[in-house]
Amino acid sequence: MNTPLLEVEGLQAWYGESHILHGMGFTVAEGEVVTLLGRNGAGKSTTMKSIMGLVPRRQGSIRFRGRETMGLPPDRVARLGIGFCPEERGIFASLSVAENLMLPPVVAPGGLDLAAIHELFPNLAERAQSGGTKLSGGEQQMLAIARILRTGARLLLLDEPTEGLAPVIVQEIGRTIRTIRERGYTVLLVEQNFRFAATVADRHYVVEHGRIVDHIANQELSARMEDLHAYLGV
Repeated sequence: MNTPLLEVEGLQAWYGESHILHGMGFTVAEGEVVTLLGRNGAGKSTTMKSIMGLVPRRQGSIRFRGRETMGLPPDRVARLGIGFCPEERGIFASLSVAENLMLPPVVAPGGLDLAAIHELFPNLAERAQSGGTKLSGGEQQMLAIARILRTGARLLLLDEPTEGLAPVIVQEIGRTIRTIRERGYTVLLVEQNFRFAATVADRHYVVEHGRIVDHIANQELSARMEDLHAYLGV
């Protein structure tokens, strides 16, 4: 078996005295879309931030392409080829769409050029000179994803990309994720909406109280619906 692209093992994390992650462990293979499903407060976003080195107090192991990253600062983690799109998206109001798009440095060869980005996200070409936060929520989400694709990162960490978006925009985000997967990118996705996750993901890890409590292949979702309702409270 090939080494997974991302391996998380025994991950513990704290914010001050609050112990959030209690031994998170999972793998993501190259070219997969994998979701972390769970209720609010389960530790999903903290897991993403821990992978990026944004949580100062951590223990355990995080390996990317077999390399241990726990001791690296966030900028070094990013330069390995990991891009993080936080739930709040991080779009700068003082910059235009074009300036927001060009802001992050290129970390590796193979990123999408502007022509490819505009083909994938035509709205960004049309709104290039608009202020970044003048975009709709869905357009801001697309800008945040496009910004990562330009850098050459091959693993995308997407935190609640559909949160607060209209159903038609959620479908568009789904098409975007499927397209970038077809182009060879790997995606780790935090979601509460398992119905959306089912349209894009290969596998799902269920998170409760800062640990993985179940692992469900996408083709098993229908048979496991009762379990999912119990886990997610829906």
